[in-house]
Formats: sequence, structure tokens, C-alpha cells
Amino acid sequence: MKPFTIKKNECLEQDTQGYFHTDYAAYENRDEVDNYPMYLLTLKNDLNRNWWSSKLKNAQRELLKVLLNDLPDILKESNLKQLTVCVVPRAKAENTYRQDQLLFKETISNAVNQLGNDFRDGTNYIVRHTNTKTTHLRRPVDGFDNDGSKPYCGISKETCNFSNNIKGLDILLIDDIYTKDVDIDEDMIQALLNFGAKSVTFYSIGKTIDHESDFIL
Repeated sequence: MKPFTIKKNECLEQDTQGYFHTDYAAYENRDEVDNYPMYLLTLKNDLNRNWWSSKLKNAQRELLKVLLNDLPDILKESNLKQLTVCVVPRAKAENTYRQDQLLFKETISNAVNQLGNDFRDGTNYIVRHTNTKTTHLRRPVDGFDNDGSKPYCGISKETCNFSNNIKGLDILLIDDIYTKDVDIDEDMIQALLNFGAKSVTFYSIGKTIDHESDFIL
């Protein structure tokens, strides 16, 4: 686990403490990254891939191991008594995904429940209700309508439902991949603060080593 700072910008009013588990690059540039987190791509299970059950379960086990190792360290670094774990939702409305396309969130919930009272499960506190542009698709894909708006300041509030339970809580916001200048995570952090979160700490499994590597297909 490595620390970094998410700098304030037009979508985020204050610097935010962030952490990430490993570097990340586009699949075609995976040789640039030691221990490339292939399990993240597997858990996306996008489009017509429809991975078999054993492959998905193996990916979940890899992710769970990372979470059980990193999350206690983040709590220790934060000097907080408890963190409520929320997840950046996928780009499309949640009810448009199959259950086997939501396993990233499910695995985070499982990790939180295994870690005990130091963590609170808020994985359903943010739910996407309106489609947005899927930013990790580089090219159009036959049979897939990548509809919705590209990231903009305020998109989280306008396309997601936020639980009232967020008020007054110290939030650990988790995403699979962080990429500087896309502003999806910055906007979500600001939305949580606007909805009354006491504090927000950010954590991603992968952090892209350059802007272009966010686009993986």
C-alpha cells in the first residue's frame, strides 16, 4: 500500500489523503507493472465476456486478500476509531448490471464484514441510478451503447442516490482504479462531503502510471 494526495481542483474543494495498492497500466502495457492486477479486469466482467464462475471466484479471492491486508493499515494511518466503507459505483445504472458484474462491490462488503467493528459496511450507500459514459472503453464496441455523460463536476450528485446515513461519518471511499485528471473520484469525494460526511479518505486497488493508461479496451 502506498500513500498519495488527491489535489483539490474544480471538482474537489480540498486535498484528500489517498492510498493505492499497486501501479496500473493499460492491458497492452501490463509488462510495465509488477504483479499486474489482472483480477480487476476479470471482476469488471464487461460486455460479452461472461467469465466462468471459477475464474470470477479466483479474482474475488485475490481482491479479498489485498483488502484484508490494506484496510487495517489505512485505519491505523488515519488515526480514526472507525471507517465506513463506500464504493464508487460503476458507470451505468446499477440495475442494468448482472450480479456477476458487481462482484467488486460484493467482495469489499465481504472484507468489511470480516474485519469487524473497526469498519462499517456502507457499500450500498451510493447507488448509480442514471447511466454515465464508461470511461475505460477506448473504442466503440459492437452491440454496446456507451450512453451517458462524460465525467463533469457534479455528475455524482446528479446520477447517484446517496444514503442519509453518510452524515457525520468518516468515510473510506474505494474505487478499483484511480486516474489523475479524469475527476470521477474527485467529484465523488466532494459529493460525500456535501452530503455531510465528516471526512473522506480514498483508496484504490490500482493507480494508473499515466493518464492514457486508464483506457483498457
